[in-house]
Amino acid sequence: MAALYRCVRSLYGKTSSPRRMTDVSWPDMHRLSNRVILEELEKIGILKGDVEDMIKAHLGAVFMPHGLGHFLGIDVHDVGGYPEGVDRIDLPGLKSLRTARTLQERMVLTIEPGIYFIDHVLDEALANPAQSCFINNQVLQRFRGFGGVRIEDDIAVTANGMELLTCVPRTVEEIEAFMADAKEKGKTVSSLVRSQQL
Repeated sequence: MAALYRCVRSLYGKTSSPRRMTDVSWPDMHRLSNRVILEELEKIGILKGDVEDMIKAHLGAVFMPHGLGHFLGIDVHDVGGYPEGVDRIDLPGLKSLRTARTLQERMVLTIEPGIYFIDHVLDEALANPAQSCFINNQVLQRFRGFGGVRIEDDIAVTANGMELLTCVPRTVEEIEAFMADAKEKGKTVSSLVRSQQL
């Protein structure tokens, strides 16, 4: 499953790199995440075929059925995603977006790309010839029942990019070292996180 985690790391890196984020359309960021999901799943053999055709078939929404992130503020899922003049997009994946706004300096939001293997969603895709033609079912079966992987960070949009507000291990090596340290100390991961011994 490390290969799957590396796929999500690649996805995360391409959607959260500290480049200029002001004036970037959040739906465009979500579309980018869908493209990267499809490219990464094709690399590990779960998908096959042309990525452009997969995009047209809305295959990305099969593996990431939620939006890329949401605003943070007084509420965890804060309001303000659809003020007057900002319309919802009624397409698979995009209809789950909590905002369709253009990013502006001082906005605070999550970036939480992931790849999931949800049985009923996969079953629907496998029953749909427009999507099933891209799925290597033999390889997919190895991942069914696994659940999925998501990396989530909180960011503040700045004039020159973003400020990362989260500090946790990210690479496979960092996570394995963190887990080994927890085991050595006889503690659970959740107790270390609660005590902020990151």
